[in-house]
Amino acid sequence: MKQSTNKTSAANAAVLSDIQTLRKRARKNIEEGAVTMGYGADRKEVIRLLNEALATELVCVLRYKRHYFMAKGINSDSVKAEFQAHATEEMAHADRLAKRITELGGEPNFSPDGLSARSHAEYVEGDTLKSMIKEDLIAERIAIESYREMVIYLAEHDPTTQRMLKEILAMEEEHADDLASLLAGM
Repeated sequence: MKQSTNKTSAANAAVLSDIQTLRKRARKNIEEGAVTMGYGADRKEVIRLLNEALATELVCVLRYKRHYFMAKGINSDSVKAEFQAHATEEMAHADRLAKRITELGGEPNFSPDGLSARSHAEYVEGDTLKSMIKEDLIAERIAIESYREMVIYLAEHDPTTQRMLKEILAMEEEHADDLASLLAGM
């Protein structure tokens, strides 16, 4: 057991840089901001994926807002509140994604031109309260799968983006659970 611990410690020490090396590397390419030479992911690809996620969140905001305003019927008040809360949370996700894109040296794509094509989720309006809930649940399930795939893709190459995506993923799973509960109650 002691020999295994020593091997692990030696392997961990091999990853660590001395102070002078850290300082020297930090001075190189300072215009790249937070992206240091230790960044292991394909930055252009990560920015592309994050822009797709941003488009997905924006489409979801728009759909939830429409559903909030269009919801009618005896059960609509509690459902409307859920739609409004989800729209607000999806916008917060979009803001986090846009911030991370800029941290990686990219530009968040907020252009309405092609927004729907860049989004993983579709913008389906729904004409009844039940169909609105179903469409939002489908979109949440799409988001869940796409965030899971991005988390796996990033692996250990971009732990900051991966952590953020895991946090967003957890909220998307909560949204899906909320919507599934609403649907079951209809």
